[in-house]
Amino acid sequence: QVQLVESGGGLVQAGGSLRLSCAASGRTINTYRMGWFRQAPGKEREFVAGISGSGRYTYYADSVKGRFTISRDTTKKTVYLQMNSLKPEDTAVYYCAADPDNSGSYYDGKFYDHWGQGTQVTVSS
Repeated sequence: QVQLVESGGGLVQAGGSLRLSCAASGRTINTYRMGWFRQAPGKEREFVAGISGSGRYTYYADSVKGRFTISRDTTKKTVYLQMNSLKPEDTAVYYCAADPDNSGSYYDGKFYDHWGQGTQVTVSS
């Protein structure tokens, strides 16, 4: 089993930066696809960013491309989401997810088997 714990959320002004961390325990995630998703109040969960098991390939939603960067540190079993130039519309609960099967679409949450509890990001204007 894999447990994922997100951290690093908080309140930041528009234009600011935050770095989210997703620490894994239990089974290793070093070969798993990993993703970040977010859900704003009254909206459906949406894909933010994904990274391959090797870390070589990354994928981003159009809304965050050029502002957010996903990365992973296999020695620490941690995945990061660096968020720059934050906008009020980035306000949401951010979730980390793991796909042990490395199959399906990075962009669809149904292919991820393990989820963290989420961390709140609030961007003020």
